[in-house]
Amino acid sequence: MSVVVKTAKVSSKGQITLPREVRRVLGTDHVRIVSEAGSVRIEPVNDVAGSLAHYAKGRKRVPFHVAREQAWEAVVREKHKRR
Repeated sequence: MSVVVKTAKVSSKGQITLPREVRRVLGTDHVRIVSEAGSVRIEPVNDVAGSLAHYAKGRKRVPFHVAREQAWEAVVREKHKRR
């Protein structure tokens, strides 16, 4: 395993750009940021759905076509609501 050491500046919005070499080593566009014992670690996340699973705890499963239809209905209601 090769070691890649790069420096990145944190923007005023708290954002950084991962250097190309680091993104290549990670092999994904999705990362998990772990802060532990005074240091920060960036880890690759290969399964985005799995990384979001904790948001769905306690909710019943909804078939994709039903969720899509509900989302479109919500968009239409928001777009055409009376002011």
